[in-house]
Amino acid sequence: MTTFTIDSENNITAHAGLPVGADESQPFTNQRELAKLTADWPVSRLVETWNSFAGVAPFDDLKRVKKFTDRSVAVARIYKAVERLAATVAGQAADVAPVKGKAAKAPAKSKQPATKRTAANAGGTREGSKKAEVIALMKRKHGATLDEVIKLTGWQTHTVRGFVSGMLCKKLGLNVESFRTSEKGRCYRIAEGAK
Repeated sequence: MTTFTIDSENNITAHAGLPVGADESQPFTNQRELAKLTADWPVSRLVETWNSFAGVAPFDDLKRVKKFTDRSVAVARIYKAVERLAATVAGQAADVAPVKGKAAKAPAKSKQPATKRTAANAGGTREGSKKAEVIALMKRKHGATLDEVIKLTGWQTHTVRGFVSGMLCKKLGLNVESFRTSEKGRCYRIAEGAK
């Protein structure tokens, strides 16, 4: 007989027999046991459970829901869906991996407007970002001093050096010249014709 377990993250696993080491997972073998198990759950958790596997193989035909008409409908639909897992463990003696689908709730989309990406802000940097501002400073004829970059960004000296080496030179492939002047100290300049 197939036994199912559900954990605190709503992952449902099918087992060929009694589950071993079902730490915080709660077992059930039929719809009535699932109903008893979920009796204290808020209906929203039943929706999250359904949506965690709806649309994911082997549940490609199931659609995500916003709510159920009532608890008994939710339990019936969830149990009917997870019964499909019983067929996969019928010939197996070992446990099946948990059915884990998409996250229960998608992260909220940003309400900020899309930013313009131009050739002026190399490497697809966002206009107005610190990276774009530092690149603009370093593209000036005389470049930018270390102190100017620190003042603009609020970064520490080692962070500026790491940004120049890692982000600008290695990741973006820009040709950055580093030189020292007697009056201004360390300066950085992005060479002409660089990306």
